[in-house]
Amino acid sequence: MEFAPKELQALSLRAGDLVVVEGGAGFGRSTLLREALSGWGFQNHIIRLRAISDAEPRFLDYCIKASLAGGHITTLSNHATIPSLSSEKLARMLVPLPAPEEQQTIADFLDRETAKIDELLGKQDALIELLGERRKAVVSRAVTTGLDATVPMKTSGASWLGKIPAHWSAMALKRLLQIPITDGPHETPEFLDSGVPFVSAEAISSGEIDFAKIRGFISYGDHLRYQSKYSPRLNDIFMIKSGATTGVVAMVKDNRVFDIWSPLAAIRCKAEIEPRYIVHFLRSTEFQRGVSLFWTYGTQQNIGMKTLENLQVAVPPAGEQIALANYLDEACAEIDEVTERATRCISLLQERRSALITAAVTGKIDVRGEV
Repeated sequence: MEFAPKELQALSLRAGDLVVVEGGAGFGRSTLLREALSGWGFQNHIIRLRAISDAEPRFLDYCIKASLAGGHITTLSNHATIPSLSSEKLARMLVPLPAPEEQQTIADFLDRETAKIDELLGKQDALIELLGERRKAVVSRAVTTGLDATVPMKTSGASWLGKIPAHWSAMALKRLLQIPITDGPHETPEFLDSGVPFVSAEAISSGEIDFAKIRGFISYGDHLRYQSKYSPRLNDIFMIKSGATTGVVAMVKDNRVFDIWSPLAAIRCKAEIEPRYIVHFLRSTEFQRGVSLFWTYGTQQNIGMKTLENLQVAVPPAGEQIALANYLDEACAEIDEVTERATRCISLLQERRSALITAAVTGKIDVRGEV
């Protein structure tokens, strides 16, 4: 947004200023400006703090981070659907304030030690990104060339799919299905404290069905109505068909009773088609490229079910589908295990970072001889 000259006088951002997120996803997060942002201002979702002369801005920044990690800032927030923090409440937050020289010593110590932790966090993030790319490559290579790299290849007929083994078929997804692709109800049910789980996009955004992230519970009466259209079964596949996570897929792995909402497309394979292979194919870079080529935009991206049904799938013989599914299940599990270890390492490092900051700014550790 543009700022008038008079507005910039009041909303300027100088080196040493602290900016704090007032609400939303980054609620309570703070950043110290290391240099002036000439010509920049801030809007009403940001709180600016400007320290007095005997307060070290870096120390205050660490105090805010400690208060956020400890939950104190949350207690100051306005409890609504989206938490928010007023500048008045933030201004009343109590912080420890040692002598200026000690503030600087603590800030110097934390700058150095958190930089070490941040370097380790960066390496773990890079590892996770590398593992993600490795996983995509393993899946894409297997579902487009098979396990034998020497077999003759042929053109699939779909530009986004490219070549496939000569003895495979390329056919529309709908030819592999027991029933046409369908979805959940196009209405918002009444949500209850208990009942039948009601699953939507957020529950499968990780690529697995996470029943801890269901939209809510619905009545048995609503369940009976909804299952007349579609009732989930073991090995059914769901694809998110609208929103930021369009194209993400997950498979039903047990016989629990639940219903799905309209953002999910339900895919049920024929008996002779291996659903695990289809899940891997739908996750491949090639198929996801096809989805992105044909989705439409309104207020958000969307892939129509008829469009989805007509996208081409590389189909090996039945025995090869099972062999590929077994290979990819094992290969992906190995990659996922390393990814999970890296994710746990990140969590521990973040906990260590927060604990170190809190201990230093509250005087629980003496850092005067550490700098």
